Amino acid sequence: MSQFFNSLGRNFGRNPNRNRDKKPPPLPSSGSDGQGQQAAPSAGWTPSTPATGRQTMRPLMLCQPFVKASLLKGSFKTIVVLPKYVDEGEWIALNVFEFFDYLNRFYGVVLEFCTIKNCPSMSAGPGLDYSWLDANRQPTRLPAPTYIEYVMTWIKNRLNDESVFPTKAAPTTTASLATPSAHSATNSGTSTPVGGVQPGNWIGKDGGFPPAFFQTCKAICKQMFRVFAHIYHTHFDKIVHLSLEAHWNSFFAHFIHFVREFELLEKRDMEPLKELIDAFDAQIAANSSTSKAA
Repeated sequence: MSQFFNSLGRNFGRNPNRNRDKKPPPLPSSGSDGQGQQAAPSAGWTPSTPATGRQTMRPLMLCQPFVKASLLKGSFKTIVVLPKYVDEGEWIALNVFEFFDYLNRFYGVVLEFCTIKNCPSMSAGPGLDYSWLDANRQPTRLPAPTYIEYVMTWIKNRLNDESVFPTKAAPTTTASLATPSAHSATNSGTSTPVGGVQPGNWIGKDGGFPPAFFQTCKAICKQMFRVFAHIYHTHFDKIVHLSLEAHWNSFFAHFIHFVREFELLEKRDMEPLKELIDAFDAQIAANSSTSKAA
């Protein structure tokens, strides 16, 4: 993926002057606001005719051949699983940082199309608009470019916070057979869920990460997913126009495999792209069956 960004002759940087004078609200909203008028289908939707004969609008991302566009024919399982002897906190931190970097670059591709006029709300499909918590912790609707600018700034500030993502190596930075990671312990049958905190222990402790590290990563992934959802539902036609659908789909599939592997997203948070995720899973299952048959 990094080679793709390095070779593509485009400026992926986001406009540094955009919203420079605006002070972002302190926190993203933990929920979503689907009330109000139902949003009109965007350019990322195309007509389809179900068995009833009634024409409906189907997201372009779910249409052939775009839904099958991918750089990898198979599962991302092998590249998201926790490497042996690597601290789980370090592995999560590394991937969260890289996902944010790539998402920021991809957003730069559609930045010129994501304007206040074109995207007056942070929509993730008809009837679903994400909201942001203002300074008084009240949900407020924002135009998508403003919301995403706040999200990117909020995430960047967290990643640069030494108290959450320390850059100085801890005395012990890798897991050992004698001290398995919390995630490995969960998979071995213990009752503590991923992200659960035992007395004096937490995910990332061996890597020098604070007790709130895992919850912070979950909040970051939740906001990144919302950016994915907005781009898929609103700007996927631009991705297709630039012939980037295989790269975009592969990036999102990698992200989804990772957050599910480490339980960084709740199922309800993935609902806006559930059909697409199910389609990706079905393709992996089909490819696996074909390989076994061969």
